[in-house]
Amino acid sequence: MSHRDTRQPPTRSPVREFHPRARAALDNPQIRRNFRNAMDGLKDKRRAAFEGMDLEALRELGANIRRNALARLPDLLEQLEKNLIANGVQVHWAEDGEQACRIVRDICVARGAKRVIKGKSMVSEEMELNHYLEEQGIEALESDLGEYLVQMAGETPSHIIMPAIHKNTGEISELMHEKTGTARSDNVEYLTASARRQLREKFMAADVGISGVNFAVAETGTLCLVENEGNGRMTTTVPPCHIAVTGIEKVVPSLEDASALLALLTRSATGQHITTYFNMISAPRQQDELDGPEEVHLVLVDNGRSTIYQDDELLDTLRCIRCGACMNHCPVYTRIGGHAYGTTYPGPIGKILMPHLLGLEETQDFPSASSLCGACGEVCPVKIPIPDLLVRLRRESVDGDHLHPPQVQGHGSKKKPLERLALAARKARCLPDRHRSGSALAPASTGQNGSLDPHPHGPETGQ
Repeated sequence: MSHRDTRQPPTRSPVREFHPRARAALDNPQIRRNFRNAMDGLKDKRRAAFEGMDLEALRELGANIRRNALARLPDLLEQLEKNLIANGVQVHWAEDGEQACRIVRDICVARGAKRVIKGKSMVSEEMELNHYLEEQGIEALESDLGEYLVQMAGETPSHIIMPAIHKNTGEISELMHEKTGTARSDNVEYLTASARRQLREKFMAADVGISGVNFAVAETGTLCLVENEGNGRMTTTVPPCHIAVTGIEKVVPSLEDASALLALLTRSATGQHITTYFNMISAPRQQDELDGPEEVHLVLVDNGRSTIYQDDELLDTLRCIRCGACMNHCPVYTRIGGHAYGTTYPGPIGKILMPHLLGLEETQDFPSASSLCGACGEVCPVKIPIPDLLVRLRRESVDGDHLHPPQVQGHGSKKKPLERLALAARKARCLPDRHRSGSALAPASTGQNGSLDPHPHGPETGQ
């Protein structure tokens, strides 16, 4: 079997080209078939997994757990940090994706690491961590099978749970034959076993393992990872150093809360009552233990989340537990797939999250790329009112929201230039003469260069 380098840099097209990509996907019958088959299967499995259960009561429980966690978020984050440090885990804070990448690089450099093996992590995709590490001369290889295939193809994930869901068995077989020399086959077990053999030696040779976090439990300082393949457990225990990266919103108060959310997550995501593996990490290897990493690090990433947190309505976006159910039931996503969006998070959750991460200038078409049928809100296990948030973002992108101060970068960016000029002229005509002349204005503070200083007492801050 060939051991050629299968890693390819991902190809990304500008986010603003959403409509051309969507049209291209609609004109691709293979993409349409792949997604139709996959989405129908996932919806059927979800329905069967919740059969005989009071789904609405479970959803209300999940929503309340997430509301409570977000209401206490600053305190819970401090409690999480305190307990992790007491357990021997090193905690790092990153204001944005770039800083998070630098933190991971510095840890790798300090250990002389040249090879990194990665478990599934959407936050690392958000950070574009693989590309950054490659630029720093550090090999980063995905170990989740779907992520491994996507990386091999030089693509980005098309679904947050099943990254390679846009490919069928024949396409995967051809890709693995071309990149690794695996014999062509339509036998899924053979292809999976081949990938496992290729990855096994990479686990043993890795200097650092990087993973995501599904739930971070504040009361015990525990990092919970949900997975089916065993690669997550290998990534977090075989290399001598484990780095976990997660968004600041993933913290929950207790293990009891994590248990309830786990029951919702697995059934909503893949239709399973429980995943094959549920990993709980609280400390590095102890002196009397035979395995586990020598060091464990947690990187808590903000990257725009604290701005979302300041708005009472948009705050609901942070409830998401990344199950993908909204995508599986969305009539838009199921027809065009994830790559049409050109962003880390596609589908309904991407349409309400990515405007905060990239700004409405780049994602101005996202809030309108919805029929507002309500399916996403009805299946969300934590009852995020996605249709309401899409309407809010539509108002912000076109004419502003008169009920809320602008919180999203690019507020009003979808307004046409002539409309902006007309609005400015109309506002100017409505101003009293004294406002135009400036005679009634209070004295303005000036900066060191003589320019007006909108914050004479310093910029407003807050998380």
